[in-house]
Amino acid sequence: METQNIEFKPTWRDECLKVICAFANADGGRLIIGVDDNGNLEGVRNSKKLLEDIPNKVRNKLGIIPSVEVERKKGKDIIHILVNPSSVPTSYNGKYYVRSGSTNLELEGNELTNFLMRKVGKTWDEFIEERASLGDINPETIESFKKLAEDRIPSIVKEKDHKVILKKLNLLDGSKFKRAAILLFGNDSQKFYPSAYLKIGKFLTEADLQTSDVVEGNLFEQLGNALEILRTKYLKSEIKFEGIHRREILEYPHEALREGIINALIHRDYLGTSTIQIRVYNDRLTMMNEGKFPPEVPVEKLKTEHLSKPRNVLLAGAFYKAGFIENWGRGTIKIVEKCLEQELPEPDFKEESGVVTVQFYGDKWNEKNLKELGLNERQIKAVMYVKERGRITNKEYQRLCNTSERTATRDLSSLVSAEIFEQIGITGKGTEYILRRDKGDKDATKTPQRTTKSHKDAKRLIKTLKTTKNNSVNELSEGRPIRVEPCLFILIHG
Repeated sequence: METQNIEFKPTWRDECLKVICAFANADGGRLIIGVDDNGNLEGVRNSKKLLEDIPNKVRNKLGIIPSVEVERKKGKDIIHILVNPSSVPTSYNGKYYVRSGSTNLELEGNELTNFLMRKVGKTWDEFIEERASLGDINPETIESFKKLAEDRIPSIVKEKDHKVILKKLNLLDGSKFKRAAILLFGNDSQKFYPSAYLKIGKFLTEADLQTSDVVEGNLFEQLGNALEILRTKYLKSEIKFEGIHRREILEYPHEALREGIINALIHRDYLGTSTIQIRVYNDRLTMMNEGKFPPEVPVEKLKTEHLSKPRNVLLAGAFYKAGFIENWGRGTIKIVEKCLEQELPEPDFKEESGVVTVQFYGDKWNEKNLKELGLNERQIKAVMYVKERGRITNKEYQRLCNTSERTATRDLSSLVSAEIFEQIGITGKGTEYILRRDKGDKDATKTPQRTTKSHKDAKRLIKTLKTTKNNSVNELSEGRPIRVEPCLFILIHG
């Protein structure tokens, strides 16, 4: 059976050189001549000649020397060609191939450029930007960076020469500026890299864009401005008090958003022409950037301990020195932790068609989360209905889901037991179901009772207050006068 490192060919042909090239550009492999694609032994007739010809042809065409051996098996000769990984790019007839699974893929465009950079031991941000000069560097950003980096580079605060600082950050090659210098500290980074900016949009649906903003500048400016625009224009906030301290809590954790934006800025593929996008919906937020996860860190490992493998090492290094990230591969784990701390669902990470996406869920009662909780389709439909209409009755549930009263009652009771719905009223036509309020709401109960006598008295009191200017009220039950202190009454009708 053919694998990432093994391929079978019944006979030797020059086309086999493509396979050897792909092995050399990947993790190496073994090409076996004399066996068909299904692993059936066929053998070769001219094994002695091939033992001499193959190494010479591979060396002349590919510039590498494989190990070639003959094995006698069941009276037939088969040839093993062992190919080691090459430290330099290997081409066949001017084209570059890599092994992916049991397939040999030709590299083109950005994939080829990234491959060649990896083979020479450089990342995109390490190359020189020939057009740049000191006049293209923003001194204010460097001064701000000095304050941020004081903890990790104590001596930087006293350094007055900005070129010395850039050199310490490995952003200069002799007197020439590297691409990372322009992205991190440029006056006009988009003059050099037109797509190196960030877009934020508010979407009512996938196709219905309500408003949008473009965030330009160098990467440090983009980070700060994007977070501020999200906070002030796109996201809701809740004010809470802890003792005398006032706290503003965004609907998505600030630290998780910051980590997500930083990841997009330092891990994106700047060879691409698409921009970083932040899409804000009513119940979710999506961050998207062009790029791929490294093979050493597949998407399924992002929520567990993993190595840090930045696509752009100089960008990552500068953000680390500024105190924004750690070098431990914990960025995605931190995003998950902060969302869970705020009682939000776990965000999702995915890679598709060369695009990395981080999906934040602002509503814990989204369809994905409800399915994971084990709700059936009827119950999920009911939750979506209540999110839109505010409440549902047993009769409405029956009509919505085309089901019996018995099934509706069982489903609704299950939703109350799961602490997704609250029941308003005990039995009868007046019973309604609403989404359960937050755990921190002291008035939230699993099965609220019918209106009590004191509740009715409060209604009568408010009615009386509307018609009198006096603080003494004698119109309560039993005629007992009471003293009403100035206050604010808020009555929420069940």
